[in-house]
Amino acid sequence: MWMTMPEDDQHRDDQHRDEQGSAGHGRAPHPPLERSRFGGTERESGRRRHEDEAPFSRSDMSKGPTELMEHREPRVHWRVLIIASVVILAFSLWAMLMPQQANATMLAVVGWISTNLGWYYVLTVTIVIGFVLWVALSKEGKVRLGPDHSRPQYGLFTWVAMLFAAGVGIDMLFYSVTGPVVQYLDPPTGEGQSMAATQDAVVWTMFHYGIAGWSMYALLGMAMGYFSYRWGMPLSIRAALYPLLGKRVRGPLGDSISTIALVGTVFGVATSMGIGVVLLGVGFSMIFGLTQGIALQIGLVVVAVVLTIAATTSGVDKGIRWISELNLWSAAAMMLYILFTGQTAYLLNALVENIGRFIVTLPERTLQTFAYEPDGAEWMGSWTLFFWAFWLAWGPFVGVFLARISRGRTLREFVIAAITAPVLCDFFMVSLFGNSALYEVIVNGNTAFAELAVESPEAGWYALLEMFPGAMFLIGLATLSGLLFYLTSANSGAMVMSNFSSSIPEPSQDGPKWLRIYWALLTALLTIAMLLAGGVTTMEYATLIFALPVTVIAYLVMLSFSKVLRMERAEREGRVLQRRTMATTGGKAPERSWKQRLERMRSFPSKRQVAQFLDRVVRPAMADVVAEFRAQGYEVEQGRMANATTGVDEPLLRVSMEEFRDFHYQVALVEAPVPMFGGRMSRETDVYYRLEVFTQTGSGGYDLMGLTKQQIIDDVLDRYEAHLAFLTVSEESDVASVLTPRIPHPPSTLPALPKTADDIEDLGPER
Repeated sequence: MWMTMPEDDQHRDDQHRDEQGSAGHGRAPHPPLERSRFGGTERESGRRRHEDEAPFSRSDMSKGPTELMEHREPRVHWRVLIIASVVILAFSLWAMLMPQQANATMLAVVGWISTNLGWYYVLTVTIVIGFVLWVALSKEGKVRLGPDHSRPQYGLFTWVAMLFAAGVGIDMLFYSVTGPVVQYLDPPTGEGQSMAATQDAVVWTMFHYGIAGWSMYALLGMAMGYFSYRWGMPLSIRAALYPLLGKRVRGPLGDSISTIALVGTVFGVATSMGIGVVLLGVGFSMIFGLTQGIALQIGLVVVAVVLTIAATTSGVDKGIRWISELNLWSAAAMMLYILFTGQTAYLLNALVENIGRFIVTLPERTLQTFAYEPDGAEWMGSWTLFFWAFWLAWGPFVGVFLARISRGRTLREFVIAAITAPVLCDFFMVSLFGNSALYEVIVNGNTAFAELAVESPEAGWYALLEMFPGAMFLIGLATLSGLLFYLTSANSGAMVMSNFSSSIPEPSQDGPKWLRIYWALLTALLTIAMLLAGGVTTMEYATLIFALPVTVIAYLVMLSFSKVLRMERAEREGRVLQRRTMATTGGKAPERSWKQRLERMRSFPSKRQVAQFLDRVVRPAMADVVAEFRAQGYEVEQGRMANATTGVDEPLLRVSMEEFRDFHYQVALVEAPVPMFGGRMSRETDVYYRLEVFTQTGSGGYDLMGLTKQQIIDDVLDRYEAHLAFLTVSEESDVASVLTPRIPHPPSTLPALPKTADDIEDLGPER
């Protein structure tokens, strides 16, 4: 499989505008509130958390970026790097020095896993599919990978194309012919070469490349993206487990989790590279007359390492992206060539029937363990369990990439797109190759080809290409496409491995270049070792074994993510109650007079104008509210948040709620593009500035610029009343949430709403 990282420039521009979120939602320029900032005592929701406990409130969660990042620049995780390297080097040396013993030992372990733990792999993948669908279809599916006001940085078509690029790999080409032929000749149930076997032959391969793998990618991708973009944590597995394990994810426990994810990723990438060189070796032999064998395969591994090092040291990210796009076009050209020069009507009919049969039989296949078949465990270990292990091993790797390109997407569109668009592309490729092979075997009676596809899948794939018109052109195009799959997989794999073995505070950053080179070399060594120990079969064994610990990570991520989604649900329920209890504006933007509305339509103020309005109107209004809160006995913290980007200090107030979550109200400068329409507007500048209100859930989405002092006071009180409504919902909930745990205080103990805005006296500017 292969993937590319998006260009950083556009990402940073969007991130600069979008990360104007609250301290609890990844607002980069503004760290979470600290006890020393205002000289007060910070209150926790519910009870005070022990330093090593998992977070149980939003205030605890907001400490995640600080607790997870010791440094603001990338650092190497030496413990993770050393332990993972020792495991991989030890396995590589064992496989190269004692190949027969390594092969026999892994065969025995795989046999034991298939017989005793096959149900566990099947159940794990089923639960993952159910979990991601539950997230997408629940009301929390509207939650964004970022602050509430963030929006996607890529258009829908570009984003879907990138999703496809993340999941299509050279291994699919390898199995797209041998898989259907094997299932036709020797299906897991029933007689071979029967009508039932024919109908299921391609569907089994589609099933193995279907939503199961993409559900694993979606699970880890949305979890890492959510905590990174919405909470300002690193883009890592550690951050996804922070709600479950707390500060301990930065210690030995977190290092163990990172090591498991890293080792699984290395074996997954090495397996894909090994399959790639086996397949490409045949193509290079046919095109250039080279001798097939282990020497050519090792040579291809060396070429991949050299190109990876060259790309890493030169920093040609645009070149990598260009190669990725060329890969997509070459794969599309290959598919269309096969479709229109082959049995077009037959292939299209078969494609539609395959998809229909896949949908109808999906629940049955997902839970199928072949417990009643004599050789069921052996078949499961060779096919379904191997692919499930493959996706588990690749989950952290592809998940990072999916998160990198999906900032601003909702959880619902992220999951639905991930398990539909790329899967349909996979189906198209598998169906075209698989049905073309079946047509040659069934209709033309080419038994020699069938035997070749079973005994030597790489040779069978190229043998199929030779049967099309203009065979050498198609073989060259297919080899180019496979080579691009192979190179991008090696390059992006080294990049992600360097990230997994580093501590990186910003999602747009990557690990050190020397570390990418190191992992490229180590992955190449492991690939060569498995080729020497037995080729593709040994790679399948190793993947199945080393993916087993990754299943534990999958369960931990689901527990952690479901815990934090309870917080999102509590906020949503609080907003529903807010709409029923708001006294003035219903939680929307403050009401403006018709003149104010008209003025706002043509006003695109500069930073200087906004800063002046902030000093003349907003700060005095907030100072009045603070003074009245204090006069009525509330514990209020008032201060300014330094914005290094704009250079303007932004006013903030926070009302301590004792055992409940504090009330947070902040006014921030947000840069926005000037629209291209409207009357009497100046185009002297492309951007203007807004004064947006931020609570702990992100931006309210409206602009305070141009309001009166009284209207701003009303807005503060409306937000405060909404906060009380939210706390009431959380307190009355039958199940304690991570945001506000259930405590024995009746709702009547909540602080009362202060006097109305009309009763607040004008006490002067902020001080």
